[in-house]
Amino acid sequence: MNSPSSDDPQSRYSRRSLLAAAVVGAAASSVGGKVRADEEKSTVGVKNGRINQSIVPWCFSPMTLAELAPHAVRLGMKSIELVQPADFPILKKHGLVCALTSSHGFVKGWNDVANHDFCREKMTSAINATADAQFPAVITFSGMRGELTDEEGKRNMVAGLKTIMGLAEKRGVNICIEPLNTRVDVHMKGHPGYQCDTIEWAVDVCDAVGSPRLKILFDIYHTQIMEGDVITRIGQYQDYIGHYHTAGVPGRNELDDQQELNYPAIMKAIVATGYTGYVGQEFIPKNKDMIASLEAAVQLCDV
Repeated sequence: MNSPSSDDPQSRYSRRSLLAAAVVGAAASSVGGKVRADEEKSTVGVKNGRINQSIVPWCFSPMTLAELAPHAVRLGMKSIELVQPADFPILKKHGLVCALTSSHGFVKGWNDVANHDFCREKMTSAINATADAQFPAVITFSGMRGELTDEEGKRNMVAGLKTIMGLAEKRGVNICIEPLNTRVDVHMKGHPGYQCDTIEWAVDVCDAVGSPRLKILFDIYHTQIMEGDVITRIGQYQDYIGHYHTAGVPGRNELDDQQELNYPAIMKAIVATGYTGYVGQEFIPKNKDMIASLEAAVQLCDV
């Protein structure tokens, strides 16, 4: 979806509104654009609020976290996620949550016992910092497949996660496993060689660990590429899902009419499950005006 145009009923001015705008135009420039800023707040951003929206900041580089935070607030978003605990004060300054805290990364994960000490150290630190900040969740990954079979990888991941789930339960923090697509061989658009590349793989791990604090990060983009049937899987695995991510398919770009996913229908399906967590906007803007792309995505998902 593109940024709102004059053809959009929600952004269309009546003749009376246009006349009023002309009257206050000069005043707006004399007060540093305050009227324009107030007008944007009334026409752009979250209105319904049935989806708690979040920004994944790496997609909006080179914008800094400090630059993104005011936009998140202006758009009615509640979170900027996948940041390190050192950056939590920036979020708190703006009244934002980190919906999902970064941890050990997707290359070295729990599927290889050689990585268990590394993952445990990273996860322990992230869990404690997240709990101290009263934020909800930490991300985790399987790691790259290497020579491991699916069963070996699952068994190792289960054993590793069991060593930190007690801490997560005690501190009231969810751990979210992210399946990634292995079909697209483009940097940060796919991850060939990653082991957990289906929702079902992650479900098997969750079942074996048996903790109510272990959830799945349902990345809509990755799931569409690997398996499809997104809305069916949302309903089927709703009890396992602790977080969502968005992006257009193909390309991992805007949620516009150049890609194949029907995001309003997907968001309505999420709402229908009773989900009250967060949906992270994790698309890579092609538009030079990245914030315009974010505004359009926020409105599209605000069902």
